[in-house]
Amino acid sequence: MTTPIHDLVRDHYAGIALHIASDPSCSGNGACCGTPNYSADELASLPEAAALASLGCGNPLAVADLRAGERVLDLGSGGGIDVLLSASRVGPTGRAFGLDMTDEMLALARRNAAEAHAENVEFLKGHIEAIPLPADSIDVVISNCVINLAADKSAVFAEIARVLRPGGRLGVSDIVADDALSAMERAEQGSYAGCIAGALSFSEYEAGLRDAGLEDISITPTHQETPGMVSAIIRARKPEGSVVPVVDGQAAVSTAACC
Repeated sequence: MTTPIHDLVRDHYAGIALHIASDPSCSGNGACCGTPNYSADELASLPEAAALASLGCGNPLAVADLRAGERVLDLGSGGGIDVLLSASRVGPTGRAFGLDMTDEMLALARRNAAEAHAENVEFLKGHIEAIPLPADSIDVVISNCVINLAADKSAVFAEIARVLRPGGRLGVSDIVADDALSAMERAEQGSYAGCIAGALSFSEYEAGLRDAGLEDISITPTHQETPGMVSAIIRARKPEGSVVPVVDGQAAVSTAACC
């Protein structure tokens, strides 16, 4: 299911991962979405390379309200910063998963996890449009300025709804555009790999989550990135009693083990 957009994004972030791996004294954050909003205590608890590879537009953990024992999935986990911070919050009875399509980022994240002695983490290779985890297996889905990079956002939303357990929740940071901006106008303000060209509008984002079966949707702007485009916190919840979608008479469940 690789597309030209996948290739563009993967090549961009592979280069950043290799840069950090070869020279950890330098930040690889050259083009994504701004300065992540992590506290000094959070950054101090991480390997240096994990902090340097933080390329997002916010801090999804600030709104995810993680609890001990929960299973957390980070979409587009990069160097692993949000996975490692999640792992510390859910504790030894919980588990934090990171999903990324870039081999170089996965290698960096696994190295960071080993350095942090994090045993309740797992990094998976794959696309966020086809999450390699079973249905109803995740308590919280987080992501930091990655969904805007997806080639098929409706597939991403459907997959989020599939893997969340009934009552599970979504808490992500992302770039969102004013409804007045056309797709062409968004593209004129920045690149796809730079998190701008692929951003959804407020109404598109809300409609996509609702069409996937999520509820209690809120999109809260935090700061402006470019004219007409903002970083935002997006929250949603999978309804209690939700059922797994059925395709050709069988539940759409991955064979991958997770728990």
